[in-house]
Amino acid sequence: MKTDELNRRFYPETGIGGFTHVDGTVAFYSQIAAVLKPDSEVLDFGAGRGEAPLQDRVDYRRNLMVFTGRCAHVEGCDVTEAVLHNPFLDHAEVITPGARLPYEDGRFDVVVARAVFEHLEDVGFVAGELLRVTKPGGLIAAYTPNRWGYVAAAARLVPNRFHSAALASIQPDRLPEDVFPTRYRLNTPRALRAAFVGADVAVVRTAAEPAYHFGSPWVYRLIRSADKHLPQMLQPMLYVYIRKC
Repeated sequence: MKTDELNRRFYPETGIGGFTHVDGTVAFYSQIAAVLKPDSEVLDFGAGRGEAPLQDRVDYRRNLMVFTGRCAHVEGCDVTEAVLHNPFLDHAEVITPGARLPYEDGRFDVVVARAVFEHLEDVGFVAGELLRVTKPGGLIAAYTPNRWGYVAAAARLVPNRFHSAALASIQPDRLPEDVFPTRYRLNTPRALRAAFVGADVAVVRTAAEPAYHFGSPWVYRLIRSADKHLPQMLQPMLYVYIRKC
């Protein structure tokens, strides 16, 4: 079964607005919407081809993820040329790992990194660059797995070269072109505070509806039950909100 079908089966409220009361995307982007202003400049760091809103059939959730038309400018960057075809950006740049971001100091009011931090190699350098291009008082928001949660733990057991094949059965809705090597070097509260030194770092460890379920209702039910009883430090996802001082 697909994720949408499983969500409707286990969360009846999905039949109302199309999303569950524990929807991680809605929770994360609602925090960003609360600070976004018509004159805001936004950087989508690791924007890719825009797969999340492109594939999302829920209008409310998709509208939260799309910033164009809601602020002054949406910039996007990524290490792949797919970002040049992202329809949800006003302008895009292809960046090189280890190189400075092609933006002036203090340009952006909001920087968003969705499912990016788990892939970073030189976390200190990247954190410094994100802080550099953010305005004082600006927000860096990231949505990423918790290193000590079961999602990251399972991924570390599988070599990166096998991730696409594994996700084809574990997460049937995921496309191969949206799978990248994982590092998990910026995926704990301690690592985040060490990398973004001098900034105000708020980290929420939480669960959302199961995403890695093999399309099986039984696996979905098991993960949903486990999430309710896991201690906070083992919850699978991190919502990260960083204020530049």
